[in-house]
Amino acid sequence: MTATHTPAITSNIEAGRTLVLERTFKAPRALIYAAFSQAEHLRHWWAPQGWEIPHCTVDFRPEGKWHYCMKCVDPAQGDFYGMDSWGLGIYRDIQAPERIVYTDYFSDADAGINPDLPSTLSTLTFEEVPGGTRVINRAEYNSEGALQTVLDMGMLQGISQTWDRLAEYLSTQG
Repeated sequence: MTATHTPAITSNIEAGRTLVLERTFKAPRALIYAAFSQAEHLRHWWAPQGWEIPHCTVDFRPEGKWHYCMKCVDPAQGDFYGMDSWGLGIYRDIQAPERIVYTDYFSDADAGINPDLPSTLSTLTFEEVPGGTRVINRAEYNSEGALQTVLDMGMLQGISQTWDRLAEYLSTQG
């Protein structure tokens, strides 16, 4: 029997403005769904390596808001060290435990949306598969340029590290 390596996260771009990310986690769907929908879970993993979440509130219902701050606490990250990055998610559709749809915005500490940075319409699906749960995130942008802006900001590396942190966190929840 030959072992095959499955990448932690796969990504591809559809129609020039939709980034599709996929990863299978070794955890039950209900736990992963909770990890994406409850502040008490999100606080532990929603940020790249070297960042933490000093603020996270979730009103998990359609038109409810998820407001969070990621703060860089790693001096090795140079100019990012000490930086706060605020985000605001507004939930659009919730079908527990299969799907969460929300629009993600760059924001400020008062949940004011930053109109100068692209928003993302994210559709998360959670599929039971042998040995775990496949998470698929379809991130749609208004234009190819908007997608390129977030890619240039390091979003793909950031979400890869964030999902690595999710995998680590899930391993402590069993």
